[in-house]
Amino acid sequence: MYIQIKKVYTFVRTNFVTTNMKIEDIIKSTVTLNAAKRAVLNVMFADLVVTDHFNEILKPFDLSPEQYNVLRILRGQKGKPANMCTIQERMIAKTSNTTRLVDKLLLKELVTREVCPDNRRKMEVEITEKGLNVLAEIDPKAIEHENYFASKLTSEELEIFNNLLEKYRS
Repeated sequence: MYIQIKKVYTFVRTNFVTTNMKIEDIIKSTVTLNAAKRAVLNVMFADLVVTDHFNEILKPFDLSPEQYNVLRILRGQKGKPANMCTIQERMIAKTSNTTRLVDKLLLKELVTREVCPDNRRKMEVEITEKGLNVLAEIDPKAIEHENYFASKLTSEELEIFNNLLEKYRS
């Protein structure tokens, strides 16, 4: 089933607002873009818009999206420690320097890190109560962020969009 989506949605970027503009208009292209190039540019631009919006949510907490991702991974462990490999495998940005991220979270007292009793070469990382509290504060804002972008599509369009993105990146 194919649905042609004729609407182009509002994109908000720090100091930059575009309303119902096609990607060609946003980048002020002087040449006709083929569908493949438009798709790549739309994905890249959408990523910037969503990321910029989410960075504004994280800014008061002095967290990067990658640090937030580590905290969410550790919360998902439900009180069990995770080693650095486990965290790295579950990261959205696989190129993140997990050790550096954990070091920064340690300084903020959002995680603890200890040597694994079974394997002294492994480090085990756990989220602290302070880290859980920070996530609890961010959670409603993150849900609002997700709903803001999701509200621009119907439930059916969201399913199609997700399926297309999964197909596109595979």
